[in-house]
Amino acid sequence: MKIAVCVKQVPDSWAEKKMVDGRLDRESVDAVLNDLDEYAIEEVLRIVEPLNEAAGSELHTVTLISMGPDRASEALRKGLSMGAHDAILVSDPLLAGSDALATSRVLAKVIADGGFDLVFCGTESTDARMSVIPAMLAERLGWAHLTFAGAVRAGDGSVEIDRMTEFGIETMAASFPAVVSVIEKINEPRYPSFKGIMAAKKKTIETKSLADIGIETSLVGASASWSKVENSSPRPPRDKGVKIEDSGDGGNKLVEFLLEKRVV
Repeated sequence: MKIAVCVKQVPDSWAEKKMVDGRLDRESVDAVLNDLDEYAIEEVLRIVEPLNEAAGSELHTVTLISMGPDRASEALRKGLSMGAHDAILVSDPLLAGSDALATSRVLAKVIADGGFDLVFCGTESTDARMSVIPAMLAERLGWAHLTFAGAVRAGDGSVEIDRMTEFGIETMAASFPAVVSVIEKINEPRYPSFKGIMAAKKKTIETKSLADIGIETSLVGASASWSKVENSSPRPPRDKGVKIEDSGDGGNKLVEFLLEKRVV
C-alpha cells in the first residue's frame, strides 16, 4: 500500500492569535503540527508497520503532504520523526490567502499524481475548524470517503472503518482508492523517540511550486478564493470573578448568584 496523510502546520493552540487584513497572523506565533493530524499519522503507522515487519522490507509507505510556507517543513519533520517515510510540501508565495477550495485543489493534484491507494486526514485543523478538506478531496478525486473513523482495518485492496456517530457505531467499507478521516479518540499518538528524531533529519521533504504540480496561478490565492473574512475583532477581556464574603450569609449569596446566572 501507498498511503498519504494530509497534514497542516497551525498556530499553537495556546498562542494569542490575531487577524491582520482578514487573515490569521501566523508569523508572530509559534507554529506546530496540527494536533488532529497526529491521530491520522499514528493510525496509518499502526496499519503499515506490522505489514512491513512481516514482509521484512518497506513495501508499504507513508507520505505526508502539506501546503504552506517554507516553515511548514518543521511540522513535516515532526510527522517524519513519528515514523512516516517521506513528505511533500507545496510552497509558493502565490498560494497566500487560499481558502479551503483552493487548498483542496492543490492537495488533490499532488495526491492524484502520486498514485496513492489511501489518503488519511484528521477531522479538521485547529486554526480554522472547518472540517471540509477530506470531503473536498474525495469529491475532486472521485474517491469514496469514509468519515469519523474510530477504528480502521485496511488491506487486500479495501478499507473498512467503524464510523462513530451520535447514534452508535456504523461499519463502512470501500475499495481502494479512498479517503479516510479519523477522530481524535481513535488512538493515542506516539511521542517521537530520539532515534526517530535523528532519522527524520535524513528523510526527504520534496518541495514543489505551483509550476511543479501544474496548477494555474489564477486558480489559487486570495483572488481565487470563494470565501474571505470581512470583519474581525479581538476577543474581549475576561470579566473579573465575583468574590463573596461570608459573614454568616455566604450560602444565601451563593444561591442568589447561581439564580442570577440561571445555573439553578
